[in-house]
Order: sequence, then structure tokens, then C-alpha cells
Amino acid sequence: MKPPPPFPTNIGTPSPLTPQPHQPYQSHQPGQSPRPTSSSTTTPPTSLSFGYGTNGLADLRLDDALALLADLGYDGVGLTLDHMHLDPLAPDLAARTRRLARRLDALGLTVTVETGARYVLDPRRKHGPTLLDPEPADRARRADLLVRAVRVAADLGAHAVHCFSGVTPPGTDADTAWKRLPDALTPVLDAATHAGIPLAVEPEPGHLLATLADFHRLRVALDSPAALGLTLDLGHCQCLEPLPPADCVRAAAPWLRHVQIEDMRRGVHEHLPLGDGEIDFPPVLEALAAIDYRALTVVELPRHSHAGPHFAEQSLSFLRAVTPTGSAGVGTARPRAPQDSPMTPTPTPPPNGSAT
Repeated sequence: MKPPPPFPTNIGTPSPLTPQPHQPYQSHQPGQSPRPTSSSTTTPPTSLSFGYGTNGLADLRLDDALALLADLGYDGVGLTLDHMHLDPLAPDLAARTRRLARRLDALGLTVTVETGARYVLDPRRKHGPTLLDPEPADRARRADLLVRAVRVAADLGAHAVHCFSGVTPPGTDADTAWKRLPDALTPVLDAATHAGIPLAVEPEPGHLLATLADFHRLRVALDSPAALGLTLDLGHCQCLEPLPPADCVRAAAPWLRHVQIEDMRRGVHEHLPLGDGEIDFPPVLEALAAIDYRALTVVELPRHSHAGPHFAEQSLSFLRAVTPTGSAGVGTARPRAPQDSPMTPTPTPPPNGSAT
């Protein structure tokens, strides 16, 4: 077996909210050539690649969802491992993953593996158990799911594996929770290091790890392992970060391995269709291009599966309209839907008869 590929090395110890040069991560499967890297100082800004999350297409079979995204012109998919989409606990996971890898390749889609399924481990407790649960066996169940996700990601040639900390359990103080989190993640990071797949932790409003500053607290507690990366949800930045979303992108650049995108309003954690909230998207997309971010930017609308195909089409049209010239790399090998206007599109309601 070939040794795992090297992770990028963070340069120095920059402050959490100070913009730093982006260090691209190289991810590849054994036997494959590593992805090429580039420097923003020697090459022009990268084209952005857009995906759509399968947690917003929960009413579609996985193959139908992938075909839809390819037909619309998406570059990739945010694959949430769930009971209806590559169930990580069902038999023959490795064989099913190999079949999926062939299908993604045939459709020309790249992938990031996400692990935010609500009830995949516990049918009664949303996102339970977590990495913070009082019982070690429960924390180990969540860690095992993440290790499975890393193996799936390696077999798919994924950009990264996404995860989050979970909510601090009742009766658990913050200091105890912050001791549990790095301990629970250690075996997952070991697996990620061996596989050459970044583990991209997402700051999630209401969770123990809720902000960029919290991500850096975890990073320091773990002694900055190269396998540890960041999932940046741009809506969450609008919701609660002290910096605007574009500045959050620049501040997060050295650790950025996965991006989720939706609209949101300040102080309200509600994922909204693009254009329905307060985010000024062109500066955010300009920032992503300027730091040479090369992984997927995935539309995250988990409460809109009731009209998933509609919102998938509308979201990509919106992104094409607001992406700065020279940064739009989506769907270059597939025909694009016509645009009514080069200006920011006005969101349209879902088809008549749709309901949550």
C-alpha cells in the first residue's frame, strides 16, 4: 500500500480572524495521481465549482438526484450519508460505494461527503448520539460513523468529509464538553490522515463548536493536525460571525476544505433559498475565487426537499448570475439553462401544490 499523501502545512500560527494565504489540500486515492495545486501568486483566480446537497433532495432516489444535478449543470454533489442515500450502516457498503464512484465518474460529478443526517444513528434523537455525549460508547458510535464516512470518501475520491460537534448535552458543562470533543475526534483524524482525506469541521449555530473562533479552539487543542480542516457555511457567517461573510472566507482560507452556501438573515438560523435573505453574494464569491478555493461550494437547503428539483435549478441559475466574470466554472461541459437577466435574479416561489 502506498503511504498516504501529505497534508498541507499551516504556516505559523495566524490569529483566527486574520486573512492568510490559502494552502490547497491534495486529496487522491491510492494509485491515482494527486490533484494539481496552484498558487494564487502565480496563477489567476480559480473558477468556482458548485454542488447541491442531497439532504435537499431527500425525496429522490440517489441515482435520480445525481442525474438531475448533472443535467442541470452542477459540478458536484454534497452527499449526506443517510438511510436513503448510500446508507452507511447497511450491508455491502464498500460494494455500493464502488458502484456510486463509477456513476459519479460517468456523470462528471465530484463529491464531498457530509455526515449531518438527522436520524441515521438514533431514530428518536436528532443528530444523536454526538461526539459530546456522556457515555463513551455513544461518542464512539458517532466517531465510528465518521470513520466510515472517511473510508467512503477515500473510495469516492472526495474533496473532504464534513462533520460537526453536536449540541452540548444537558447537564454537561462547557469545559467537560471541550475535553470530550478532541478526544472523540482523534480516531477519526487518524483515519483521515491515513486515507489522505481532510476532516472538515463545521461551526454550527447552537452547537458547542459554533463559530470560527471555536474551530480554532479545537485546532489548538488538537495541536493543529494537518488532517483537520474547516467547513464554512456562508449562511452561518451571516447569522452570527462578527465579520461579514466575505471577510470570513478570507480569514478561513488556510483551513478551508468545504463550503456550504445558502441565504440567511442576521441572528436567525434559517436556511433560505438564495436571494431570500441578506447576504451580498458577489463579494463572497469573489473572495472564494481570490483565495484559490478549489473544492465544492454546495447549496445547503435541507428543509426544501419538498421542491428539491425546483430549488436545485433556481439555485444554480442564481449562482451563475451573481458569480463574478472569470470565476464561474460551473457546467462547462454541459449546456446551461438560459438566463433571463445578467442581474441578480429574483427568487421564484416553488411550484403550486408544494408543501413542507
